[in-house]
Amino acid sequence: MVRLSLVGLVLWLYLTAATPIDTSDTSIFSNTEEYPLANQANVTTHDPNILHHNNKYYLFRGGVNIPFFSAEKLTGPWDRVGTVLNETSIIQKEVRQRPWAPMVTRWNDKFYCFYSVSASGTRDSSIGLASSESIEPGTWTDHGAVINSGNGSLANIYPYNVSNAIDPAFFEDPKSGQPYLLYGSYWHGIFQIPLNDNLTVENPRHPGATHLVDLPDVNAERRLNEGSYMSYRAPWYYSWFSYGQCCQFSTMGFPEEGEEYSIRIGRSKNVTGPFLDRNGTDLRQGGGSVVYGSNHQEVYAPGGPGVLEGSGDEPDVLYYHYLNTSIGFAHKDARLGWNYLDYVDGWPVPRAPESSGLSLRPAVSLQILALLGLIFFFTV
Repeated sequence: MVRLSLVGLVLWLYLTAATPIDTSDTSIFSNTEEYPLANQANVTTHDPNILHHNNKYYLFRGGVNIPFFSAEKLTGPWDRVGTVLNETSIIQKEVRQRPWAPMVTRWNDKFYCFYSVSASGTRDSSIGLASSESIEPGTWTDHGAVINSGNGSLANIYPYNVSNAIDPAFFEDPKSGQPYLLYGSYWHGIFQIPLNDNLTVENPRHPGATHLVDLPDVNAERRLNEGSYMSYRAPWYYSWFSYGQCCQFSTMGFPEEGEEYSIRIGRSKNVTGPFLDRNGTDLRQGGGSVVYGSNHQEVYAPGGPGVLEGSGDEPDVLYYHYLNTSIGFAHKDARLGWNYLDYVDGWPVPRAPESSGLSLRPAVSLQILALLGLIFFFTV
């Protein structure tokens, strides 16, 4: 007679549903120790955005109606709060029920959420905007598209006619108070556009865009720059971005080492650049110094960066998503990681976790746990 264990069934189903992993090819996963392991935030996410408000961290991520979570510490536990949008985005484009890469900021005592609507691999994209007085679910108003590429209002003007309207990032110049929208992916890279007090484009027909990041010597489909962010630490402005293949490894295969996602940077003493990397190369000419990349054969393809500014003696925090090679490589496997930042000669350097000698790998292998699950599941 077979006796069923509910705990064993759940454990077995969970483990056998995990993405198959083959780490035998050491040319795929970097074993460098140049970059530290990630502090684990114990939550899954892709293209994360974190806002610190009223002693809580709020995590926003792509998904149906833009879900968000809260925690008292970056390490969690994270509780689901709700969604930004009450229903499907009012932008009439593909995949509008699952906006990408949200960016939330507090501006003039109001909360604003920029979000992307696009089908993967196309330029028929939009960046939308929602606002709320209180951040709570059910209080957000969807204002629709701020900019369009491919199709839609003013999609035929520069730079929308050569770029891809996804991956929004907000930045307020601490010197002038001027707000900016950064955006872009692949097609001619990343642009910066000044905004007005309502966080819409200041001059819609003449947006006054600044080109920040590009790979001019390769075809559009190989200009692997996206996921931008901007931060400031006197006297430098930092232009952050993701370079490389972000995902879809199960269908597209693994790229050569170094061609997967990594977090890169340039700096300038002017908010509009030009931004140069450590070698003095302009980011518009393919420049970009790697700040954080795959490491220890465990952290893989980190990207989607953001920076939480430290207060008082607290250091800045670099956060991002990454894939843990001991867990899986599907979109749903991406996890939130973070590191404190030190600044060496004016360049940000991720700090190792306090438990830097500890591996991110589970103490017991997934195969052993799966076997234990089977033992619990089937007992005679």
